[in-house]
Amino acid sequence: MSAKPEVEEAVKPPKSKKMLLIILAAVLLLVLAGGGGWFYLSKKNADLEGEEEVAHLAPKGPPTYLPIDHMVVNLADPGGEKVAQVGVTLELSDAKAPEQVKAYLPAIRSSILMLVSQRTAEELLQREGKEKLAADILAEASRHFEGESDAAKGKKNGAKAKTDKSEEVVNPVRGVLFSSFIVQ
Repeated sequence: MSAKPEVEEAVKPPKSKKMLLIILAAVLLLVLAGGGGWFYLSKKNADLEGEEEVAHLAPKGPPTYLPIDHMVVNLADPGGEKVAQVGVTLELSDAKAPEQVKAYLPAIRSSILMLVSQRTAEELLQREGKEKLAADILAEASRHFEGESDAAKGKKNGAKAKTDKSEEVVNPVRGVLFSSFIVQ
């Protein structure tokens, strides 16, 4: 009789493969849930970091305005008979910015003169032409402070230095407004 139980154990079918499939499915589900949770949290953290960066760059308090003397410029029209008289006011980030911008005012004024002199009367009489000119003036005015930022970081002559946020120079020019605009 002792031989009979051994035969029954040998004849019993192995455990069902259903249990193995259920375990594999549960493990796969846990891995997918973990990956989804990680993705969600990393995306949320990235959004929070982006908001902090925008808050850091946002102006603190009301803007300060720096008017630039009116300029009379010959336009690029054929014959050279057309002129524009332009009054520009720079919108700055805070009350300390005018001193920083005044150091570059002659260069900024020269850039504005060059930009206006490249336009035609037809361009400047349209709203889109004025908006494009304002955007170009903003880019030119900002360019002067990008150079200062590189010098502050020690990138002079191609040398790299450590980047420290305390040394970072922020562009004080936020916008360009026209206080007068006459084309004759």
